[in-house]
Amino acid sequence: MSLASEFREFATKGNVIDLAVGVIIGGAFGKIVTSFVEEIVMPPVGLITGKVDFSNLYISLSDKITPGTSLTEAKKLGPVIAYGNFLTVVVQFIILSFVIFMMIKAINKLRAKSETPEAPAAPAEPAADIALLTEIRDLLKSK
Repeated sequence: MSLASEFREFATKGNVIDLAVGVIIGGAFGKIVTSFVEEIVMPPVGLITGKVDFSNLYISLSDKITPGTSLTEAKKLGPVIAYGNFLTVVVQFIILSFVIFMMIKAINKLRAKSETPEAPAAPAEPAADIALLTEIRDLLKSK
């Protein structure tokens, strides 16, 4: 089997195509989660924590940066550790992980329902000649 035919067989298997679809949908879903966290979750969290803007939280590693300087300006002046962005990404990860967990839990529940075996059918009535022979046997035993 040639390399090209092996690759064609590999690429056309259902699992590879399913994986490609999953990666594409995952990328789009990641953008949705990013927007959800940045635009909906983090503003109330910032408000609860004292009107903190997480996107501007950083630690300055330079003497040139004065307190109150925005993150973009601080990056121009010298090195900074932008831990606010890191916190936002951690929240995104937690939300994404929870959503994936709930989806897998639902899929497993559906699989369990579809895989439950049906109750066995009641045994069929014996044929007429077998029933007659059984009656004769029972009569002979009783005598």
